[in-house]
Amino acid sequence: MVADSGTINDKSFNEGSWTGMQEAAAANSNVTIKFLPSSTTSDYAKNISTFEAQKCGIIVTVGFAMGPATQTAALASPKQKFAIVDCSYASFCLSTKAHPPIAHNITQLVYNTAQDAFLGGYLAAGMTKTGKVATYGGAKYPTVTIYMDGFWDGVQYYNKQHHTHVQVLGWSYPSQNGTFAGNFTNVAAGETIANTFITHGADIIFPVAGGVGLGTAKAVQTANQAGKHVAMFWVDTDGCLSEPTYCPYFITTVEKGLSASVKASVLLAAKGASGGSYVGTLQNGGAVLAPYHDWASKVPASLQSELNTLKQDIISGKIVVATKSPV
Repeated sequence: MVADSGTINDKSFNEGSWTGMQEAAAANSNVTIKFLPSSTTSDYAKNISTFEAQKCGIIVTVGFAMGPATQTAALASPKQKFAIVDCSYASFCLSTKAHPPIAHNITQLVYNTAQDAFLGGYLAAGMTKTGKVATYGGAKYPTVTIYMDGFWDGVQYYNKQHHTHVQVLGWSYPSQNGTFAGNFTNVAAGETIANTFITHGADIIFPVAGGVGLGTAKAVQTANQAGKHVAMFWVDTDGCLSEPTYCPYFITTVEKGLSASVKASVLLAAKGASGGSYVGTLQNGGAVLAPYHDWASKVPASLQSELNTLKQDIISGKIVVATKSPV
């Protein structure tokens, strides 16, 4: 595995992906694993080449930033198996190239996060006291708006089932317009956006914005210290593990099942399979709601039961979650 910047214990994409590698090795005694860290983007191609020279059975790269380097290596070595986490070459992973050739020896690990975001939206609608919840994105990418679509749809479904009128601030599914920070690093922007939502009455906020979400967590913390009752969801990887300081304010995390997807790709490669797409869903564990942690006793048992039923209805196809973003 070629890790992206940060450590292998980053409590985020690197660590989640490495856990999948470890689970694959535990499931198949013929699988041995290793990783190389990347300090800068220039390390991507070098690390891939190192593993090619070692004749690794599959090289897993972590994150869409590695899209170009992985694609270049795969086209140059069509017999080498690759997998890439959170990158679809059909959408924006290679947006710098107009029509890149698709390497058929890369398994693209993508996630239908509209499904678990739908559960998140339903949960938010069931937990709000003000009747207003909010979501916003870092930037208007399909991998961001797919979460926002699912969240919006889950709120609407709750309203239909319970004859309520919970509002979603920050995103409109019909118009595909909403609030964006413009990047994934400006913490101050996340705080400003959250404070605006709180001023307008939102008491649950779902940032789909990477590090920007830390600003929202700070705003939520400050609001609670001032006597308000505001909570939030985290995104991608379990917030109570990655940002434990703010765990008391995280009802749950709308996660990408990184470990499940990487494990699946490695085990498939061990059987000789290569290329195509793995789509993480509620059914295969590639799209999940994290444990409630501090909120386990605060989420009503009846609401938890409804969410379990909804999960099965999505898996069976009885409920089809609305999204305009490609998976």
